[in-house]
Amino acid sequence: MAQPVSETRPRFFMESAYDLLCARLSLSHRESQIVRHLFGNHKESHIADELGMSAHTLRTHVERGGCPIVYVNLVGGQDELVFDGGSVVLDGDGRVLARCERFEPAFQVVDVPVALPADPSAPLPVVHLTGEVGSRSALGAPEVAGELGRNEEVWSALVLGLRDYVTKNGFDEVVIGLSGGVDSSIVAAIAVDALGPGRVHGVLMPSRYSSEHSVADAVRLAENLGIEHRTIPIEPAHAAMLEMLTPVLGEPEAGDLTEENLQSRLRGVVLMALSNRFGWLVLTTGNKSETAVGYSTLYGDTAGGLAVIKDVPKLLVYELCRWRNERAGTDLIPEQVLTKAPSAELRPDQRDQDSLPPYEELDPIIEAYVDGDMTVRELVAVGHDEDLVRRIARLVDLAEYKRRQAPPGIRISEKAFGRDRRLPITNRYRGI
Repeated sequence: MAQPVSETRPRFFMESAYDLLCARLSLSHRESQIVRHLFGNHKESHIADELGMSAHTLRTHVERGGCPIVYVNLVGGQDELVFDGGSVVLDGDGRVLARCERFEPAFQVVDVPVALPADPSAPLPVVHLTGEVGSRSALGAPEVAGELGRNEEVWSALVLGLRDYVTKNGFDEVVIGLSGGVDSSIVAAIAVDALGPGRVHGVLMPSRYSSEHSVADAVRLAENLGIEHRTIPIEPAHAAMLEMLTPVLGEPEAGDLTEENLQSRLRGVVLMALSNRFGWLVLTTGNKSETAVGYSTLYGDTAGGLAVIKDVPKLLVYELCRWRNERAGTDLIPEQVLTKAPSAELRPDQRDQDSLPPYEELDPIIEAYVDGDMTVRELVAVGHDEDLVRRIARLVDLAEYKRRQAPPGIRISEKAFGRDRRLPITNRYRGI
């Protein structure tokens, strides 16, 4: 049993594949339904809350079909999708005979006991091998790989999805804007696990509002990960832009986002210039919470080729960082990054909570509204504050135009923006 590496998008061929298979094997209607059901449940993407097609589900198919099942799943990334492997063999009694590791190619040889034919004297079919195979004893006994914990599962999916997106699209190296915040830190750590430190570049782009501790945290992160990093201050360009635009725009007003967005877009210009010159793929660092409510700048922090954590909520970002540090046995991601209040640092003393509710309140509502398709009325009925729910729902709906212009991101949830949730930008619907 070998779980193949994904090179193309298989879903396009799934319908014709099992129809052709059923016809070629002259299967009965009942047998065809079993094959169709298995193909229809082929795991085309990684879902964080489902540990693969469970043995319980497969045992149900064994009982229905009255025969062993060999479930073979691809391994590899395809755009936002991640095929996670975990191929498994069950005998006719539903016992797991073999299970491959997830998120990596694997090969196993499995002897599957089958029932004898009704007529023992009937000749058995002959299977012609296409190549030489070593003796059975030399191949070793089949292995049953253990299940992964949730954090390891999500991390592995992100690493595999990033690695395959980079390599399959012809890139060798990536570049990340390092702010000293948690989002850029986790993206850098995932990139190093996926590609190795020699293929990852970090760029610090401090402004007049960048704190000393954020710059120090970014440098410490780069050193911990062993990646090349450089500092390109945006202050000269920022000052020049303000000088050029002030005669037209006037002096900045309180609450005006123009100057804040200028800084973000200048950083995008720097990263894209490096990409153009050196051929590096720019990795963006926006998480699902920010993507949901539009807490980002078009042509600024959304400028890039792949949004690695686009489907990872903010609270899960922190959880994954702590898991990665624990696994490393050291603070790869500096502890101060995980304990300081999150801030875009685009104005003095800025905090995310100046513009957004606490993530402990925001993330559950986004999950219910986006992933769970709950309405405002339903969210209020289960105990959420009505004003807060309506505010968040409105932000999510208004940010659709931003999400349409953002790079693709790796899918790790039941419903990711883009492929799974795509609403009309122009509409008058205001929710119920």
